[in-house]
Amino acid sequence: MSDLHILREHALGLAKARKIAFKWAEHAEQEFGMNCTYEEGDAQDQVCFTRSGFNGSLLVTKDKFELNAKLGFLVGAFKGRIESEIVKNLDDLLAPKARANPGPGVKTHANKKK
Repeated sequence: MSDLHILREHALGLAKARKIAFKWAEHAEQEFGMNCTYEEGDAQDQVCFTRSGFNGSLLVTKDKFELNAKLGFLVGAFKGRIESEIVKNLDDLLAPKARANPGPGVKTHANKKK
């Protein structure tokens, strides 16, 4: 059995972190067929998730996201891919909106004038 531990610190506060955690749980359910339950608390929330061969929890506080998961024997063979997908999804959700939408002063390939 393999273990995953992912920690991401942030400065969002619990209310904004909670919104991101909800999005993360929705993505996990839609994209990976996870069954997620969300438990709100005063100082921290917890998302518990499970799927055949994979289960764990995402702890959400005002200043961090901490994911701990256990992968079964067969799923453990894909640990690297699973970890990279979780990290990418969580990092994308935590990325500042400015990076996703650079605004009118920043030229990208999409808004570059010819």
